[in-house]
Amino acid sequence: MLNCGAMRPVIRFAVVLVVGLGLVAAFASVLFNKTAHSWFERDLALRAEIAMRGGRQAFVENWGSRARLQALLTEMSHDERILSAAACSSDLRLVARTESFPSDLSCTRIGPKVHVGPGDRWAASAEPTSLPGGDAFVSAIPVADEEGHTLGFVVLVHDLSFIARREARTREFLFLMFGFLALAGAAVTIIAARLAARSWSNQLRKMLRGELEPQAQEFQPILGDVRELLEQLVSEKESETETGTWTADRLKQTLNRYLRGERIMIVANREPYLHEHAADGKIVAVHPASGLVTALEPIMRACSGVWIGHGSGSADREVTDKDDRVRVPPGEETYVIHRVWLSKQEEQGYYYGFSNEGLWPLCHNAHARPIFRSDDWERYKEVNARFVDAVCAEVDREDPVVLVQDYHFALVPRLLRERLPRATIIMFWHIPWPNSERLGICPWGNELLEGMLGASIVGFHTRFDCNNFMDCVDRFLEARIDREQNAVIQQGRSTLVRPYPISVEWPAQWLRDIPSVADCRKAVVEELGLPRDALIGVGVDRLDYTKGVEERFLAVERLLERHPAYRGRFTFVQLAAPSRTEIERYKDLNDTVTRLAERINARFGKDSYRPIVLLRSHHQPPTVFKYYRAADVCYVSSLHDGMNLVAKEFVSARDDERGVLVLSQFTGAARELSEALVVNPYDIDESSAALAAALAMTPMEQRDRMRAMRAFVAEFNVYRWAGRMLVDAARLRKRDRISWRLTHHLASAAVLRP
Repeated sequence: MLNCGAMRPVIRFAVVLVVGLGLVAAFASVLFNKTAHSWFERDLALRAEIAMRGGRQAFVENWGSRARLQALLTEMSHDERILSAAACSSDLRLVARTESFPSDLSCTRIGPKVHVGPGDRWAASAEPTSLPGGDAFVSAIPVADEEGHTLGFVVLVHDLSFIARREARTREFLFLMFGFLALAGAAVTIIAARLAARSWSNQLRKMLRGELEPQAQEFQPILGDVRELLEQLVSEKESETETGTWTADRLKQTLNRYLRGERIMIVANREPYLHEHAADGKIVAVHPASGLVTALEPIMRACSGVWIGHGSGSADREVTDKDDRVRVPPGEETYVIHRVWLSKQEEQGYYYGFSNEGLWPLCHNAHARPIFRSDDWERYKEVNARFVDAVCAEVDREDPVVLVQDYHFALVPRLLRERLPRATIIMFWHIPWPNSERLGICPWGNELLEGMLGASIVGFHTRFDCNNFMDCVDRFLEARIDREQNAVIQQGRSTLVRPYPISVEWPAQWLRDIPSVADCRKAVVEELGLPRDALIGVGVDRLDYTKGVEERFLAVERLLERHPAYRGRFTFVQLAAPSRTEIERYKDLNDTVTRLAERINARFGKDSYRPIVLLRSHHQPPTVFKYYRAADVCYVSSLHDGMNLVAKEFVSARDDERGVLVLSQFTGAARELSEALVVNPYDIDESSAALAAALAMTPMEQRDRMRAMRAFVAEFNVYRWAGRMLVDAARLRKRDRISWRLTHHLASAAVLRP
């Protein structure tokens, strides 16, 4: 049976058929009326001549008697179709008339049109006219004696109302007849189309099963699509069995296979490169401190495309073109940044307000109270719509692939879906997702869920976050949850919910030109004025209350309390990038961390020795990797983190297979890097003990642990993360394309096939 989509062309054809036959009926009615009217007029003229032939002798004999002529005329007008009559002399004088003869029909008006033809043949003048009682037809018949002398002529006024009645009945009959034919034709067409489509579908199934050779030409396009799909499925199956490390080249080849080299579009608040004014007046490109940028920037370099982000650098406007675009990275120019400009009010409400005072603490269990303001929500909606406008300005096809990044853009997928219905949209949430109880705190939680469900795929770091999201949808929205397929079905459209644990580039680009581990260690020791045998710990974070920097410093303090041997020898270096300093909670954190470091340094410091070195500034990736390679231990103490890429960056930096990772159990990375020393950062004693164990660990154990973690990060790197996610998106798009083509071909065949 045909579906609604396939029946639409048939229904359209039937409607056109009915309308067309209706127009034909109207034209036929007009043509028939005109022809019938002419026939009736000729018939009346002929009847008048016949009537006069029978009464000719009586008129000739009584032509001189007015009374007798009036009697003859009155007798003739008794005919039901003759309204009145009159007799006119040859000199165009009225001789006699019936009482109802129209006064405006004078002999002088009719006489000039009356003549006698050669051979004594009667001829008459006839013309239609309009009378107060309705339409009439006037005929004038000459009267001549036996010698052929014309005595005058008789005028008859005929009633034409019966013609109008007949024409009305004829029109009704024609419209009924053509209406019946139209409906019958439409019904026959639809039935024939359904039977033809059923036969066509059966033949197609047989051909797909190999039971029948394709003969009809209309099968060729759809068979080509099916063959293409089968080839793609086989290719995908082969790619799934491929072994080896995912690299930029492999990702590019995979996307060429699945997406045919199309551009990838990324929507993210933070841009991968900021252009800033340097102290010497030059403009420099700065790589921001961001786990999101760390993960996604290598993908853009590998695949090209457009990164749509907030232009926040002091020199950003100076380097963009008239379309707000600039090519990066500097010296390579492999992809484009499309910058969106925000006013101070928009940035305050959308970014600092709703995103970071509302959603950030809502999603992190770090004991900060979420703050929600209606004005911030309005700015959030406005900015999300602005970014959607930027995406639509860059798309070059009906079904682009768009990666929407993080909690800043929860509304973008739905807004994009409304404007680009065939787009393949991936919404990746880089931070934890709260449970339903906690989401209920947000006044606009339902709107956030609705917005995210505009995506084709919603991705999180862990299965735990996926389950939390689906529980929230189940509780707050009217939607069907497919637990088997891990999907949400809403208004007939499905959104997949998938875990995609994010990772880092392998090998890291920053290792290409970086010095050896020994040289990095030597450089750090000299920069900080440390002794040669110093033990170095490192932490790399934005100054954010979810990163557990205070707990980290307290663990260092407890280490020095419990293990006096490390006093004067162990130094913990904290690379701290200032973040969101316009928010009061972050200002307080900055002051607290500074005071805590000063207190610990005052307690255990001596001469030039400082147990904690707090470097509060933005550090470029080469500097960060230098400290990774110089450190004996890296401590990641996040109180709640979706993944945490610092841990994986540290592992990727240690190609010497040395160094120890101390990792919070509240990070997504702790589920993957089990060879790290996993701790509860709230437990200061446990954390300090882990630091002591890391500093005392033998080189052999360090190598075994680091080798296992490096093998994991090498295999499950950012290229694999992006590849799996984009391949899933590409499969969805191919499925939708094939579905659309099948529907299109079935509908076309149903109409065109005889």
